[in-house]
Amino acid sequence: MLDILRMLEQDGRLTAEQLAERSGRSVDEVRRIVAEAEQAGIIRKYKAVINWERVEEGEQDTYAFIEVKVTPQRSFGFDAIAERIMRFPEVQSLYLLSGSYDLHVVVKGKDLRDIARFVSTKLSALDTVLSTTTHFVLRCYKVDGDILEDGEAPDRLPVSP
Repeated sequence: MLDILRMLEQDGRLTAEQLAERSGRSVDEVRRIVAEAEQAGIIRKYKAVINWERVEEGEQDTYAFIEVKVTPQRSFGFDAIAERIMRFPEVQSLYLLSGSYDLHVVVKGKDLRDIARFVSTKLSALDTVLSTTTHFVLRCYKVDGDILEDGEAPDRLPVSP
């Protein structure tokens, strides 16, 4: 099963026939494995990796990484606050980390103000949040293992001394 999952993780558009050929399994066995993985929630969804740099200006979303320090709650640890944070529609990903802060939150908004509003009115307002540090994404080079630029030089103005 792991071989099928790894292939789908790399390319969610592979057909059962292609997966069968690459794994040495029968097409029916591959279909059964995929169906079971979908029903068990192992395969959560299929999605595309979009290079937003190539989308028309003004149509792009803004992303930010937010470092959050929190006070863990007795008996629940970090799970209770993580449960609240992950329910916000702006939150794309949420990780509990070791190190100088506790939670790493990836958020999406229309623009910088939208994200600033989220941080100031929703995230920072939570009673167990001690502090936040927001880092705005300026450019994305690689997402989920995929390099987004194919060797073309980006459009830039010449720099002169």
